[in-house]
Amino acid sequence: MRSTQVVLPKSLTHLAQRTEALIAHTESLAQEYDSTNLCIRTWIKDQRSNLERLVAASDFMFEQLLRQPHLLPKLIAANLLHQPLSTGSLRQSLATTLEGCNDETQLAQALRQFRQMHQVRIIWRDLTYQADLTETCRDLSDLADNCIDLTYQWLYTRFCAQYGIPRNIQGQAQHLVVLGMGKLGAYELNLSSDIDLIFAYPETGATDGAKELDNQTFFVRLGQKLIKALDAITVDGFVFRVDMRLRPYGSSGALVFSFAALEQYYQEQGRDWERYAMIKARVVAGDQQAGQQLMELLRPFVYRRYLDFSAIESLRAMKQLIAQEVKRKGMAENIKLGAGGIREVEFIAQMFQLIHGGRDSSLQQRPLLGVLATLETRGYLPSETVTELREGYYFLRYLEHALQAIADQQTQVLPDNPTDQARVALMLGFADWPSLMQQLKHWRDRINAHFQQVIACPKEDTETQALTEPAPRPASQCLTWGEEWLEKDAQQQLHLLGFSQPEAAAQRLKALHQGSQRRSMQNLGRERLDAFIPRLVCRIALQPDPDLVLSRVLPLVEAIARRSAYLVLLTENPGALERLLSLCGASAWIAEQVTRFPLLLDELLNAERLYAPPAAPELAAELNERLMRIPEEDLEQQMEALRHFKLAHSLRVAASEVAGTLPLMKVSDYLTWLAEAILEQVLALAWKHTTARHGQPKRRDGTLCNPDFIIVGYGKLGGIELGHGSDLDLVFIHNGDPNQETDGLKPIDGAQFFIRLGQRIIHLLTTQTASGPLYEVDMRLRPSGAAGLLVSTLSHYAQYQSQEAWTWEHQALVRARPVAGCRELSTAFQLIRNQVLGRARDLSQLAHEVSEMRAKMRTALGTSATHGGTTPEAFQPDHRFHLKHDAGGIVDIEFMVQYATLAWSHQYPELLRYTDNIRILDGLEHTKLLPVASVQALQNAYKAYRAAAHRLSLQRQPGVVAGDQFHHERQSVLRIWHSLGLS
Repeated sequence: MRSTQVVLPKSLTHLAQRTEALIAHTESLAQEYDSTNLCIRTWIKDQRSNLERLVAASDFMFEQLLRQPHLLPKLIAANLLHQPLSTGSLRQSLATTLEGCNDETQLAQALRQFRQMHQVRIIWRDLTYQADLTETCRDLSDLADNCIDLTYQWLYTRFCAQYGIPRNIQGQAQHLVVLGMGKLGAYELNLSSDIDLIFAYPETGATDGAKELDNQTFFVRLGQKLIKALDAITVDGFVFRVDMRLRPYGSSGALVFSFAALEQYYQEQGRDWERYAMIKARVVAGDQQAGQQLMELLRPFVYRRYLDFSAIESLRAMKQLIAQEVKRKGMAENIKLGAGGIREVEFIAQMFQLIHGGRDSSLQQRPLLGVLATLETRGYLPSETVTELREGYYFLRYLEHALQAIADQQTQVLPDNPTDQARVALMLGFADWPSLMQQLKHWRDRINAHFQQVIACPKEDTETQALTEPAPRPASQCLTWGEEWLEKDAQQQLHLLGFSQPEAAAQRLKALHQGSQRRSMQNLGRERLDAFIPRLVCRIALQPDPDLVLSRVLPLVEAIARRSAYLVLLTENPGALERLLSLCGASAWIAEQVTRFPLLLDELLNAERLYAPPAAPELAAELNERLMRIPEEDLEQQMEALRHFKLAHSLRVAASEVAGTLPLMKVSDYLTWLAEAILEQVLALAWKHTTARHGQPKRRDGTLCNPDFIIVGYGKLGGIELGHGSDLDLVFIHNGDPNQETDGLKPIDGAQFFIRLGQRIIHLLTTQTASGPLYEVDMRLRPSGAAGLLVSTLSHYAQYQSQEAWTWEHQALVRARPVAGCRELSTAFQLIRNQVLGRARDLSQLAHEVSEMRAKMRTALGTSATHGGTTPEAFQPDHRFHLKHDAGGIVDIEFMVQYATLAWSHQYPELLRYTDNIRILDGLEHTKLLPVASVQALQNAYKAYRAAAHRLSLQRQPGVVAGDQFHHERQSVLRIWHSLGLS
C-alpha cells in the first residue's frame, strides 16, 4: 500500500513555488462565484499544503489549473474534490455538456475539457489519499464508458439523419456494440490508459434513408468518427487514446464485424492470446442488450467446459515473448512488464480463470482483485499467497498512477532523473527514493516468486518435491517412447525400473503406442502424449506395486488422450499426478471413477481439499452456491452440476478413506450428508419445474402447499450408513389435498401433481447423462410396494403402517427418517413412526416372524455352505462368507436391532430416537436390555464387517471373504441371536 508521509522535500521546493501564481489567479476569480466566494478562499487556505504538494509533483495538474482558470474554482464550488461522485452523476453531467454541441468541433472541445476537469478531480483525490485504488480505477473507467457511449449516441443520431437508420432484414433497428477490453473492461483503467476497443453490430442489412448504406459501411464510418472524436489531439488535448489492434486480424482486419463474423472467427481462428484478452471484455457502449447476446456467443471460446491446463503453456509463451521484448528494449525497470510486475499478477489470476473458469463460473469475472478473492475463498491459492499478490498489486498500481500523474503520459517505467524520482516518492508518501525502491524490490521479489511457482516451466528436479526418496530418474532414462519405440527395449527398461511383469506391462504400453487413438491424434496432442508417457512410467515405478498401478492408470490415459489438456494438467502438477497414482494403487473403484469421469482430475490439484471433505452444513452451502450461479431455466447444466458435485465429493470421501484420514463411521456420515444435500436440491428443482407448469397444490383448508412434501430415506440412507455406490431406498409423502386442483394455467388435481413431482424427482436422480446418473433409486418400500401409489398422503401412510403393513415393513421403518422437504411434515412423520413402532407386541409372534423373514433372506441371498451358520464347513477357507447375508453377518445384527426396537420401544421410547444400528445398540445397553458385553460384541462385529465391505467395494469386489475369516465375530453374533429367542 502507500505510506502516509507527505513532507515536501527540499529538492521540490522550487516547483511548489508555482502554487503562488495559481492561488492568486484562483482568488481573483473567486468573486465570480458569489455564493461561494468565501468558501473558495477558505478552501485555498485549508488546502494550501496539498496544493503545493500536487503542483510540485504533477506538471499536468499545474498546467491544467493554469490553462483553465475557472477549473479549480468550479471544482471547489461544486464540492467535487472531497467526496466521491454519486451514481449516474458523471453521465448526467456529460450528457448536459454535449447537448449544447452543434458540430464535431464543439463536440471534440467539450469532451476534452470535460475529461481534463475530471482527470484533475481524480488525481487530486488519488494523491491526497481520499480515494483508494478501487475508486480511482472505477472513476476513470466510468469516465471512459460515458465518453464513449454518449459520443457514440451523439454521432449515431446525426448519421441516421444523414443515411437513415441501419436495419436488419427483418426491419429491426441496429446499433453498434462497443466492447471494452483489458483494463477498461475490468474497470481497472489507470491515470493515463489507452482504451482497447472492438466494434461489432448484430446483423447485416442496410439503412432506410435516401442515401442507403449497408450496415457494415455505416458502422465502419461511424466507428472511424468515434475514434477521431476520442483519440485526436487538439489544442485541448485528447479524451482517450484508442487502440483497435485487439480486433480480429489486428490492424489489417475490418474495423467493424457482425456478430456472426466474430463468432466464426473466434471459433475457427481465435488464438490463445485472444482468449486471454477476452476474459476482461465488457460492453461499454452502444446496444447493451445485444452486447450481452454477443458476450454469450463468445463465452465458449474463452471458458472451455473442461479443465484447460494448456492455458499454462500459452501464458508461459506470452510471458517469454514479453520478457524478450523487455530485455531487447532495456525495460527491466518497467513495473508492468518486468519481472515481478503488474502483468505477472494478472497472468497468475488469468491462468486459473482460463483453466477452471469453464467449470467454476465464480471465476468468470473481470476485476483482478475479485478474481484473487475467489482464488482464496475457493481454495485455489493459499491465503498468504493471495494476500501478498493483492498488496503487491496495490503498491504497483499506486506507483503506476504516480508515474503517470507527473505529465499525463502512459508510462510504467521508473524515472532516471532525481526530480521525478523525488516526485514519485512524495506522491506515495515515502521519505526518499531509496526507501521507495526498497519497498518496490520487496513486492517485485514476492510477486515473481509466486509467478515462478505457478507458471514457470516444470523441471525434472522440481517434480520430485512431492515424493520421498528415492527420486525418479529423468524421464528420458525411464522409457524410450516415440516413433522409435520398440517392445523389446521397453521390456528391458521396465524390468530395470522394478516392474515384476515387464512383458505384460510392455504389452499394455504397446497397445497404447500402436493403437488407432494415438495414430489419429493431431500433432500437438501426440507430442503431449509422447512427452507424458515416459514421465508417467518413471513415477509409476516408485509405487509399491507398479504393475497394478500401470494396469489401472493406462485406461485413464487412453480415455483422456484426445483431450490432451488433461495430460498437461498432470504434467504441470506433479503433486496431482502423485496423488492419482497413489489413489489408483489403493483403490480400483477410484481408478474406475476417474477413468469414467476425467473431470475428477480437478479434485487432485488441492491435497488439503482432497483429504478433508466438508461436513453437512458446508456441503449444503457449497451445492446451493454452485446451483445459484446457473440460470434457473438451464436444467441440463443444473443436472450436470449435481452430478459433478456428487462425483467430486464421493472421490474426496474415498480418498480420505484410503489415506486413513477418515474412519469408517465418518465415511458413511459424509456419504449420507452428500445424498441429503443433493436430495434437498433435487426436490427444490422438481418443485420449481412442476409448479411452473401446473401451479401450486392446495391443502385441505384451501391454502397453498409450500411444499408439504417430504422424502423419507430407508435402509442405508435412513440408517446413515451409505457406502460407495449405494442406491437410495426412498418413500415420498405429502400432506396436500388430493382432490383440489392446482392454481396454475394447466391445473391438475393434487394427487396427480404429487405423482408428477415424485416422477420428476426420480427422473432428476436416475437420468443417465454424460456424468452418469446421480443415484439408483428403489421405491419398493412404499405402502403396498411396487403396486402402490408412487406418492402417499400422510394419512394414508399412517393408516397403512397401522393396519396393513407386515412385520418386515415395520422392521424397515426402524431405519426410516425424513431426509429432505417440509419440516412440519417431517415432525408429523416422526410421530407416526413412533406410534407404529412403539406399540406393544406379542414377543413370541414377533420372534417367529423376524426369524422366518431372516431364513428366507439367507436362503435367497446367502452362500450355500453357511446357511447352517456354525457348521464346521462354514469356517473352512475354501468356503465363502457373505459379509451381509450369511449367518452371523451384517443382516443378523440389523435384524436383532430391529427386533429389539419393535419388542421394547413401547416401554423404552428412547430406542426410537435414532435410526442407525450403533446408536440403537447404545440405547439397548443404556436401558440394560442387552448386556454390555453383548452390545460391544455386536458393535465391534458390525464395524469390522462394514469396514471389510468398504475395502472390498473400493477394490470393485463383492462383499464376500474366505470362510475362515471373522470366525469369532460370527460365533458371537449367532450366540446373541439365539439368546434373544430368535431361530
